[in-house]
Amino acid sequence: MKKKSINFAIFPARIGSKRVKRKNIKLFNTKPMIAWAFQTAAKSKLFDKIIISSENDEVLKIAGKIGFDILIKRPKKLANDYVSTEDVIKHAIKELEKKYIFNNVCCIYPCNPFIQIKDLKTSLGRLKKNRNTYVFPITNFSHPIERALSYKKSGEIKNINKRFAKTRTQDLKVKFYDVGQFYFSSKKTWLNLNNAAREGIRIPNWRAIDIDNLDDWNRAELMFKFMRKNKKIY
Repeated sequence: MKKKSINFAIFPARIGSKRVKRKNIKLFNTKPMIAWAFQTAAKSKLFDKIIISSENDEVLKIAGKIGFDILIKRPKKLANDYVSTEDVIKHAIKELEKKYIFNNVCCIYPCNPFIQIKDLKTSLGRLKKNRNTYVFPITNFSHPIERALSYKKSGEIKNINKRFAKTRTQDLKVKFYDVGQFYFSSKKTWLNLNNAAREGIRIPNWRAIDIDNLDDWNRAELMFKFMRKNKKIY
């Protein structure tokens, strides 16, 4: 008989990061990076099972030591630079359906030490109100995107959109972007995202750090240490 559950968290964690090698398991403030987001998910008590999907045995071994409930070894064809998160989650769902009956899935990216329990709870609350929605954190661009400039190695710059070259920044509407921390939706919606409504929960800019290179990594470590010391997170 299949075991019944409500909420699952799935971490897609491949080994092949190009700009920061082995990013998901690289030590970040004394722990593998993935451990911080796992810790937040576990402390939230929102999830019946916390799962990791990876093509790499070392990642899975480390995840097991950290405390992940289920380790899914996914095919290497689902671990290249062009595979979508949606495809990875769908694969994990199909594997999990062999043993479990569950309602909701939260995809949590492993390289997110600033993810917060309150954001996960808020997202689940939104999902309960609208079962056909896809909820994720967003934040605002710190400067109006209409005033963006292009840059050449020679130093030459140009306004990408000349229409707004002289528009005052306070006269332009605030724009937002997906910060890439997590995506909370029903299992049914994950299997057919094309028909899903999308809802954003707004978070502050300082918690929307995209760690793409070593400079980002070092800056994030310094901020993380400061925030933990001053009890601004967790």
